[in-house]
Amino acid sequence: DRWFSSLPGPTQPNRLFLFSATSHGATSHVKADLAVGYPQKTIFDSLHDSGVDFGIYAQSLPCTLFFRGMRKLRYVPKFHKFSTFIEHARQGKLRSLSVLEPRYFDLMGEPADDDHPAHDVANGQRLVKQVYEAMRGSPQWNQSFLVITYDEHGGFFDHVPTPYRDVPTPDGIPGPDPFRFAFDRLGVRVPTIMVSPWINKGTVVSRPNGPTASSEYEHSSIPATIRKLFNLKSGFLTRRDAWAGTFEQVVAGLTSPRTDCPVVLPDVAPLRETEADENSGLSELQSEIVQLAADLHGDAALSRLVGEASKNMTVREASEYVGNAFASFLEAGKAALRMGVDESAVVSIWPALATKNRAAP
Repeated sequence: DRWFSSLPGPTQPNRLFLFSATSHGATSHVKADLAVGYPQKTIFDSLHDSGVDFGIYAQSLPCTLFFRGMRKLRYVPKFHKFSTFIEHARQGKLRSLSVLEPRYFDLMGEPADDDHPAHDVANGQRLVKQVYEAMRGSPQWNQSFLVITYDEHGGFFDHVPTPYRDVPTPDGIPGPDPFRFAFDRLGVRVPTIMVSPWINKGTVVSRPNGPTASSEYEHSSIPATIRKLFNLKSGFLTRRDAWAGTFEQVVAGLTSPRTDCPVVLPDVAPLRETEADENSGLSELQSEIVQLAADLHGDAALSRLVGEASKNMTVREASEYVGNAFASFLEAGKAALRMGVDESAVVSIWPALATKNRAAP
């Protein structure tokens, strides 16, 4: 009940913290920077350096590609469809770390399940149910640890003040002018749920036990805990994950896994009475994903597409464009790997090659 977002800011800077313990100076959504990709090291790099496998399972274009380094050839095989997660769980083939991203585009028959306004949050809870049941039925259930969290909470009132004493700036990179935020305070509390057969029933966790007297649970706790659980050989990503509380002790209270965890969760009642409006305009998050897709697809230099034309896209058109762009990105990456291209190279698609297949309004 004391998990905080990493800064008092919006979605993407907090998501950057979740995998890299810094936003590299970002305090808001700058579409051009997101599309080009942020340069900092991530926990995925640390896992790779230690030979620990991971998978990213997504229902839309994954936002982990807002990190430039995640576009390297070595990571192309790490990206999977969400349906593959269900299959991997059933077969007992889940990676050491699995990252799941929801569906960001609200379509008829395929509703968004990201809990983002104005999407039906019941669909987000159905996603949680689906993930839990897949893991509960997996041969790997007794080795599993599921963490569900949110980048920020949407601006609702909270009586708990945000921590601001002795919160370390991650890397010395300030926010932009005129405020030049020092990243020396946390953001709002967010819901965070942990599920494992190794957790005592009804456990509620508040403050961490270190590593410092001022440490708190926040998004940087995730890379900090991953580093600890897998004994990664690389150092901390920033001063922030070195400071953040880790939560491996949550699964250390039992000598054997519980057997009373439900196999099936209750059905989720629908909240929305109407179908998804797939002909509506794009939200800020969706337009950011479109611009990311344009960069991946070699369209970023075409200002008409990433500028004015994307503003006129419907949700249906954007979803189709993003899906095609991501498929082209993966196809180009796999082709380069087959040709023996250096795996540290970033996947690039030239605009001339992308144009004939581009689905733009």
